[in-house]
Amino acid sequence: MKIAFSPCPNDTFVFHAWTHGLIPDAPELDVTYADIDITNHLAAQDDSDFDVLKISYAALPWILDRYALLPCGGALGRGCGPLVLAAGGEQALQDPSALSGRRVAVPSERSTAYLLFRLWAAQNVPGGVGEIVVMPFDQIMPAVRDGQIDAGLVIHEARFTYPDYGLQLMTDLGSWWEQDTGLPIPLGAIVAKRTLDLEAISGWARASVEYAWAHPEESREYVLSHAQEMDPKVADAHIDLYVNSFTANLGDDGYAAITSLLNRAADEGLVPHIDPQTLMLP
Repeated sequence: MKIAFSPCPNDTFVFHAWTHGLIPDAPELDVTYADIDITNHLAAQDDSDFDVLKISYAALPWILDRYALLPCGGALGRGCGPLVLAAGGEQALQDPSALSGRRVAVPSERSTAYLLFRLWAAQNVPGGVGEIVVMPFDQIMPAVRDGQIDAGLVIHEARFTYPDYGLQLMTDLGSWWEQDTGLPIPLGAIVAKRTLDLEAISGWARASVEYAWAHPEESREYVLSHAQEMDPKVADAHIDLYVNSFTANLGDDGYAAITSLLNRAADEGLVPHIDPQTLMLP
């Protein structure tokens, strides 16, 4: 079975057991490790040969005809949203209105982070931001620090490391979303081809999550080998933040959050409108 997910600690933690043949009766996985912007594009290809992918919830409206959302394995949560950062010092942008007409770097234009940023900016940035620059997420903070762009939208472990770059927090989009909706933030989704046994795949993914929780040390070497130069303490914090009860089961709040995000984004013309029933397993 071909699967694609990111090398980030939450994904490798979740899929360690299945990847290493520790889930009874689960098929062997052929894994491709790729940034979520790449997996979003892989899923969008009509001839994609990937059976299972981790993508952004923001990419769902374009692929729901061929892929189904699984109710487990993904990333939703509270207190784990993307951040808008600006450079510190005397030239610091002091409030959101200062982003009017400015250049902002984002990790993808088909990401939950981007949708949240656009929805937030529509309420808080008079006249809107200027140029949107897409760049790999690990290049955004250096670009802000070096003055190549005015502000950056960051995700993942940047929550823990941005002060090291001398950057200041302009807004926490997760906090904004939670205060505005009372719902968790839908970040990364696990999808599988609709032609497959979706109940079985969901069961294997959930079993992999539960194995990871029951044997957290077993995945450590695998997680750190793909996290590259990430400090082990940062990797642990990353897992603690993004792997939670919603990873095992989306539940009513999870589905409500996804529906709310995609409906709001569609009303702003950012994504196509969807039928919420297509989010449920057939």
